[in-house]
Order: sequence, then structure tokens, then C-alpha cells
Amino acid sequence: VTRLSRLSRAASAAAFEAQAASKAQGQTRLQQTLADLSRRMAEGNAQLAALEGEKAASETALTQLEALHRDIAGDRAQRVRMIADFEERNRAHQQEIAEKEGRLQAIRDGSRTLNEAIRALAQEKLALEGQRNRADRESRDKAGQLQSMERQVSILEQKKLSAAMEEKQLLDKLWDSYELSHEAAKAQQIPIEDMRAAQKRIGELKRAIAALGNINLDSIEEYQRVNERYTYFTEQRDDVTRSKRELEEIIEQITGEMKTIFATQFQRISETFSQTFLELFGGGKATLELEDPDDILNCGIDIKAQPPGKALKTITLLSGGERAFVAIALYFAILKVRPTPFCVMDEIEAALDDTNVARYANYMRAMSDKTQFIVITHRRGTMEEADVLYGVTMQEKGVSRVLTINLNEVEKELHLENFVQ
Repeated sequence: VTRLSRLSRAASAAAFEAQAASKAQGQTRLQQTLADLSRRMAEGNAQLAALEGEKAASETALTQLEALHRDIAGDRAQRVRMIADFEERNRAHQQEIAEKEGRLQAIRDGSRTLNEAIRALAQEKLALEGQRNRADRESRDKAGQLQSMERQVSILEQKKLSAAMEEKQLLDKLWDSYELSHEAAKAQQIPIEDMRAAQKRIGELKRAIAALGNINLDSIEEYQRVNERYTYFTEQRDDVTRSKRELEEIIEQITGEMKTIFATQFQRISETFSQTFLELFGGGKATLELEDPDDILNCGIDIKAQPPGKALKTITLLSGGERAFVAIALYFAILKVRPTPFCVMDEIEAALDDTNVARYANYMRAMSDKTQFIVITHRRGTMEEADVLYGVTMQEKGVSRVLTINLNEVEKELHLENFVQ
């Protein structure tokens, strides 16, 4: 039925298309006829223009003849002959003009006939165009109907495919669940009188089948595979446990050595710090204390200092200059315990007064036999203890120069060694 509907729709569409093509051919023939009539009318207009030109030329010649007749009036016989000749020529011209006027009138009549024919053809053309437009509209309508029918056919085909797929799924399920083909199932088909009782019986049978459990024929191979994986992971776990235990022993050993080294060095730095504080401040005392002696690697460190004439305080309670001087003392104490060949200090004495700057510079001079110091400073007391001074100046805008003064060489040149001693 669907195929017949398609064929009928296709035949209807073809008939409409053939009718539209026939009307288009008729319109083309009318246009060609109209073009021929237009061409003939143009030729008649051209002939009419030529005849009018000849008439004007004849009238001009007649005027000239009359003038000539007046000029030769003295010779009568000659004038008579000439007049007769001219009259003959005039009659000939008049006859020719009459003939041409007749031809012109005929051409005008033909032109009117052609114009009427053109108007009739134009009206016929308009009528044909109207028919063609109606045919186009009908063709579009039929095409829309055809598309709509094709969409319906496509929907029906999709439904058909869906139904076929659903039927295939049911047949596959019938085979997978019961190992029955379609024909075998038809052979075993039994009419169901009570649907609820049948569904209840199906549920009972499914529960009975589920109670039987699954029979795994590959259990032996699966056991071997699982046993191999269990053995492998057990060995890996034992290796990881053993490695963890060894690492913990190594960490414990390193931690013990770190505690021993830290305790020894901290005791040395604490003793050296007390001595350095005493030397820098000219009195007082200072100590380093652990917040938790039982956990020396993780606990904090308290710095307690007692400048001369003041009470014992933590470093946070001291003034800014005192905190800076205590920090310098601690730094010098660390350098005494673990000296370095090279050290850079960037204005660490900026917060000190002049007296403490001098103490700081003298103490750094005393330690310069083991460590070379490069000091960035703007304090005069520090500069006076330096061996070499480096400065940057800008005498010209944008041009920097480095100035170097070796105070030891200046001292030798000025012979100040003995004077200073």
C-alpha cells in the first residue's frame, strides 16, 4: 500500500511538472511571435521614415524647379518646354508621392494591425503567465503534499524498523532465556486463561531457579588465578612492611644522631653566646633555652638577655636597638662555633647608637682573622674599622663611578702606624 501511494504521488507530481513544462513552451512560442511582430513593426517604421524623407526631397526639388521656372521666364518656348518637363516631372513626383503615401498608409494600417496583434498577444501572455503562476502554486502545493507524505512514509518506515528490532530483541530473549526458536515457541504455545495466575506461576519458577544458584565451571582456574594474585600481593605487602621497618630504623638512627649533634652544638652556641654578649655589652648576661628539652628538634628557642643595669627579659621585651645588638651577639657566637671564610652584612648595625656601633666594629675587627667581612653600612664607626672602602658616586647625570680607598695603604703613605701605636 505504501509503495502504491508513493507511485500515485510520483505520477501526480510528474503530471503537474509536464503540464507546467507545456505551458512554459507555449509561453516561449508566444514570446517568439511577439518578437517577430516587433521586428516587422520596426522595419515598417523604418520604411515609413524613408518615404517621408523622399517626400521631403521631392518637395525641395519642386521648389527648386519653380524658382528655375521664374528665372528662365524670358525664353518662353524654352520655358514652356521646361515647364512641361517640370510639370511632367512634377506629376511623376506627385504620382510617386501619392504612391508612397498609399504605401505609407498601408504601412500605418499594418502597424495598427500589428499593434492590435501585439496587444492581443500581450493579453494572451498575461493570461498564460496567470495560468503558469496558478500552475506553479498548484505544483508547490503538490510538492508540499508530497513532502508531507514522504515524511509520513519515513515515520512509518522508522516505526516498522523499530517494530522489527523489538521483534528481534524478543526472539533473542526467547532464545537466550529458554533456547526456543520462534517456530518452536509457536509449537509450544498454550492459551492463557488466567493472566494473574500465569504471572504468579512465572514468579514461583524464577524464584526456584534463583534458589538453585549459579554453577561456575571455571572456578578451578579462577581459584588458581586469585591464589596467584593473593600470593603476589602478600609478598609485595611483606616487602613494603620490611622496607617500612628498615626506613623507620634509619629515621630513628638519623634522628638520634641529629639530636646528639644539635644538643652538642646548641650547648656550644649557648656558652659562646653568653661570652659574646658579655664582651659586646660590657656586662650583663644572656642565655639560650629550649622550650621543650624532650623534643629538641621540634621545639622553639627562647633568647633571654639582661643588659647591664636591667632586669632579665626575653628578646621580645627589649627595645629595638637592644634586640638588634642581641641578634648581632648571637650571630657572632654562631660564627665563633662554626666560622665561615666569607660573610656579607647589610646594615645590621643601623639601629645601634654610636657607642654600640664602635663596639660592634671592634668586635668584627677582632674576628676578621678567620672570616672576611663585606659590610654594607652608612655608619661612621663601622667605616673607621674597615681596611678598604668602596663607594659609588655620580658626578655626571646617568654616569656612576666606583671609588676605592685602601685605608691600610693610606696609613702607610701618611706614616700613621707609629703614630697610632
